[in-house]
Order: sequence, then structure tokens, then C-alpha cells
Amino acid sequence: MVANLSAIRNDFPILQRSLPNGKPLVYLDSGASAQRPQVVIDKISEVYEQYYSNVHRGVHQLGDRVTTEMESARSRIQNFIGAEHPEEVIFTSGTTMSINLVAQAWGRHYLKAGDEIILNEMEHHANFVPWQVVAQEQGAVLKFIQLTPDGRLDLEHYQSLLSAKTRMVSVTGMSNVLGTINPVEEMARLAHEAGALFFVDGAQSVPHLPVNVVESEIDFLAFSGHKIFGPSGIGVLYGRQALLENLPPFLFGGNMISEVHLDESKWARLPARFEAGTPAITQAIALGTAIDYVTELGFDAIEAQEHHLSQYALEKLLAVPDLEIYGPQELAERGAIFSFNIAGAHPEDLATLLDRRGIAVRHGHHCTMPLHQHLKIPASVRASLCFYNTTEDIDALIEAIDFARQRLRLA
Repeated sequence: MVANLSAIRNDFPILQRSLPNGKPLVYLDSGASAQRPQVVIDKISEVYEQYYSNVHRGVHQLGDRVTTEMESARSRIQNFIGAEHPEEVIFTSGTTMSINLVAQAWGRHYLKAGDEIILNEMEHHANFVPWQVVAQEQGAVLKFIQLTPDGRLDLEHYQSLLSAKTRMVSVTGMSNVLGTINPVEEMARLAHEAGALFFVDGAQSVPHLPVNVVESEIDFLAFSGHKIFGPSGIGVLYGRQALLENLPPFLFGGNMISEVHLDESKWARLPARFEAGTPAITQAIALGTAIDYVTELGFDAIEAQEHHLSQYALEKLLAVPDLEIYGPQELAERGAIFSFNIAGAHPEDLATLLDRRGIAVRHGHHCTMPLHQHLKIPASVRASLCFYNTTEDIDALIEAIDFARQRLRLA
């Protein structure tokens, strides 16, 4: 576990605050957006106060400094995910943009009628709708991996779907509802044996689990800054260099061109080809700082702390009368995400009453309508934990659930 949890929590100023109703904040919504440590907040201020300028455009000292800072962040992200080249790290606005970039640039260029893309029903809409749209445009076919009763991907069914027609397999590293940790290495190997590419939506997994894109044979990886303790409005697309070099641009304008003439334009080399316009400069630099923070803390400590919290949360939640948790019950197969319902309680009512006790959770379909339809429920309540949470936070959640059950006359 983390060596000094109290010191870690002190790194996150927002965790020290009380809410307007006087209740201390218990933040259990890191799956939607994680909080930021002080070093990230300070880095954002530093950029704006000391050397903000545009990048890759000027020879003045500010422009040189800010360009160096942003490219340094790119290189640290490259090392963090185990990529071979910094040019394989493309800055985007987030996971959604990263997936759309590949779905549109690759899909429109390479997909043809009858080609197949493999998805599954646990995917976030961001890893569902872009493929759905490009498949409809190109006449491609979507195939869906079946889920087991406990919310895992059925790998035998996955293997049966793979064929010479399969062009892309896209899967979440960790379900944002079920917490399911998917076996991406094995799935990537099987996809490549069939001649397909393999895309990982790492929005939920990258902040909590180590990733090495080369060792795992991942062709494309997407993740968001705001879920890994960095700013919003910044994300990453990793793509193997050979693949990115053969993709047409997705957006057009400044920075992504090498030449512009009246009758034609030529595209810049990587990564600029996919970074049209002025980028989210400060956000990219601060994302590098967030990556440094996670690296210094270490995934051994992160995983141990979150495993401890998951074990405690699972035990406490399962003891609540009429509460159903969705997803695997084996801790080795899930992350620290717990979506649940209580019989007789509407998820919005339950989340509202939890908020009155200072507990921040999410309710709704969590951008996974197909999954909720599969589960035959309209919505759920989700508590998503992080290494900065404590067992006392979970105790507060259980006490708040008991309060809600009494108010809803379920106890």
C-alpha cells in the first residue's frame, strides 16, 4: 500500500474541504474525473505566470521554453506507456477525441464493405459510437463479444468472432461500470493472429494499472488527462509509428502542414500531422507533471492500496440488504469500481441522499446504455475509488447508504 496515506491525501487540496452543508467531502467519483495533486495545480500556474507562449512557432525565449516543456511531457508519457518513439504520442482533447481520430482517419481510409470490427456491450459510448458511425458509412459490420454472467468477456466467443474479415478489435482496458479488467495482452495476440489491429480504450485502466504498449502488442491506446490526475481538455493517442505514418490527417489547419500551395497541401511529419491548430499547451505540460506524480508513487503501491480498498468495499457493500453489485466478484478480475442498485431505490434518489451526507458518487447509465440494457436496468449508482481514498471513506459510504435506506423507507 502507499507508504503514507495521510501525506498522499494532503497532496490533494480538494480532499481537505468541507461542503456547503458542512459535511466533509468523501470523493468516490474518480472514475468520472480524478482530483489533482498540488504539483499539477502549481505547474499550471507556473506555465501561465512564467513562460506561456505558443509552441513550435517562435524563436523568442518564452516560445523556446514552453516548446521544450511540452515536448518533455511527450517524452515522459512515451516512457510511461512503454512506447518506442515520442512521435507515437499524439496530444488530443481526451479519450473520445483519440478514438474518433482513429475511427475516422483509419476507418474511412481502410475499411470497405463487409469488413468487420469487434466490440462488446461493456464499452463506453466513446468506444462504441465512433465505430458504429464509420461502420455504417463504409458498409462494415460490427460484431460483439458476449459477456459472461459475472460481467467478463467470453474469450471463447471472442475467438469464434475473429476471421479474415476482422479489421479492428477495440476494447476497454477496464470497464467503467463493471470494473472488469480485460485481458488485453491475450486479446491483442489473438487479434494479430487473425490479421486485425487492436485498440485499447485506457481511460479507466491507465491511471490504475501499468501498461507497456510494446510488450502488450497494442496498436492504438487512448487515455485522458483528467482521469490520471491531470487537467481536463488533454488526452493522448498512442499509435504504432508505422500505422500513424500511413494514416491521413483527421483535422486540417496550422501546424499539421509542411507546405501549402494554391492547388495542394503537404502534411507535416508525426506527431504534428495529427495536432492541427494551437494545442492545449498548458494542459499537456501539466499532464506530464501528473505522469511524474504517478510514476514516483509507483504502480506497486497504487495497486496494493486499491486492492485493499476494493476488498474492504466489496465486503461492506455485499452486507447491505437488497444491494446488488454488477461485475466480477473476484478481486483479481476487477478494478476499484463498484456499480450497484438497491431494490426499491431509484439510483438518482439514492445518489442525491448520499450527496447530502457528503458522498460524491455518480448515478445514471455512465455512458454505457448497451451495457445497462444488457443488465436489464435503466441506471445504477457508481462508487469509483482511488489510491487517495481510505477505509473511512467506505465506512462513510455505508453509513450514508443506511441513511438513504431509512429516508426511502427501505430499512
